[in-house]
Amino acid sequence: MTLPGGDGPILTCEGIGLAFGRVQALLNMSFDVRRGEILSIIGPNGAGKTSVVNTITGFYRPQQGTIRFNGQDITGLPPHRVAKAGVARTFQNTELFAGLTVLDNLLAARHIFLRSNILSCAIYLGLAEREDIRARQVVEDIIDLLEMEAIRKQEVGTLPYGQRKRVELGRALALEPDLILLDEPTVGMNLEEKEDMVRFILDVSEEKGTTIVLVEHDMDIVMDISDRIVVFDFGVKIAEGPPAEIKKDERVIRAYLGEG
Repeated sequence: MTLPGGDGPILTCEGIGLAFGRVQALLNMSFDVRRGEILSIIGPNGAGKTSVVNTITGFYRPQQGTIRFNGQDITGLPPHRVAKAGVARTFQNTELFAGLTVLDNLLAARHIFLRSNILSCAIYLGLAEREDIRARQVVEDIIDLLEMEAIRKQEVGTLPYGQRKRVELGRALALEPDLILLDEPTVGMNLEEKEDMVRFILDVSEEKGTTIVLVEHDMDIVMDISDRIVVFDFGVKIAEGPPAEIKKDERVIRAYLGEG
């Protein structure tokens, strides 16, 4: 896979430190994400992978360091402001509205873009109408991209697990992000569901040009679709590079991949 070009990193993390009491989750964590690439973050359980995602997206506030997105300092901003800046995420465990339909879950993500007031909504004119039309256009495009037409009117709580993970990806895309962080998008899936999810991730990257950070345990997926890989162990970055280099890195083999 050829590394994408661009005008420098879309995301830069410099010297991030995160601790919970005496437990150091991240220590002097630094890396960047290039515009348009798929960057994977790997490491054994407890290595700090999800802590990285939570820190970037504002769920955790680091005690040290700086996070810059599109040149803007977003360190410590609350999640809704990070999302509005153009960063979206998914979760290891789906965080959806189980009693709402697929369509309504996707539309709900558009609330951060609403600017119309009570009066314009009441009479359904002007700004409110334009916002609704735009939201519908974005959501219909996502339903088509992720092949969810057949389930669009089904309640999310009735869907199989793999389809719920697809809906969560769609909800993140409804934010029209420049950068999307996928936290274990294939965890708990069977082989067919994993293949579908990988295909959709590649479609998002190639058709929408969205930059992707992928936290994933399945090494076959990581090695197959990543442009670069960052490896963490006990909250410290121990390696960074293209898949071919990471496969041969002795520190990675000892910490994560295993001697065999």
